[in-house]
Amino acid sequence: MSWVDFLVLAAAALGAAALTMVVTTLVAMRRQRVAVVDVAWGLGFVLVAAVAAVLGSATDADWRRWLLLALVVVWGGRLAWHIRRQAVGKGEDPRYEELLGGTLDRVGVGRAVRKVFGIQGAALWFVSLPVVMGSSQPTRWWPVVAVGIALWLVGVLFEGIGDAQLAAYKQIPKEQRPQVMDQGLWRYTRHPNYFGDACVWWGIWLAGGLASGWLPGLVTLLCPVAMTYFLVHATGARLLEKTMMRRPGYPAYAARTSMFVPLPPRRGVRAHP
Repeated sequence: MSWVDFLVLAAAALGAAALTMVVTTLVAMRRQRVAVVDVAWGLGFVLVAAVAAVLGSATDADWRRWLLLALVVVWGGRLAWHIRRQAVGKGEDPRYEELLGGTLDRVGVGRAVRKVFGIQGAALWFVSLPVVMGSSQPTRWWPVVAVGIALWLVGVLFEGIGDAQLAAYKQIPKEQRPQVMDQGLWRYTRHPNYFGDACVWWGIWLAGGLASGWLPGLVTLLCPVAMTYFLVHATGARLLEKTMMRRPGYPAYAARTSMFVPLPPRRGVRAHP
């Protein structure tokens, strides 16, 4: 393992992540919406992966760095497009108002930088380190790359299918549709999109980190762990559910449906009052 190549590329990736969040902060100030960071999140990973692919130096990592770039572009590009489309005509995301204690014009940009943009920039860089690793190191285990791609595909499908099912549900007139979307993938997990995200980044860790050897795998193991934590606890499922639990029918749905990992619905379970 070449530590120098990895560290140089990691520094370049850090610069790309910082640039992403600086631009995002400026856009948020102009639009008075912290939620623009959700679009920047996917695009930031694309930028980091592009920097890693262009600057990667390991000769026999050439094909893998472009593969990793392709995986990140498909995931990040689709995510940014989907979130941007969903956000058109809407105000601030309630999750960020809850996190910041108010809207951006009330709490100030400094608080948003400390609690959202800075943290997400650091997380973006840290989570993307398996991409950096795979772009700077030779491939040791080819089968692990294949397993990683398969897991990445599972994640992308969960995200895409889950988003399409939810969009179809929202097209039903409000007076005719069920109180809660509990069909398709949503029958087995309350957050198929977040679960899909986790699968994507565990797959990228396999293809970029572990496939480079045991030591690179161990060095980058906390990266998908951190992404999973963000998806479940930080700005993902737990934060969203504080709002969702106020909606009619959602507590009962939550009582019978797994929050994250897809599982068969629980039978005979009643929501707590």
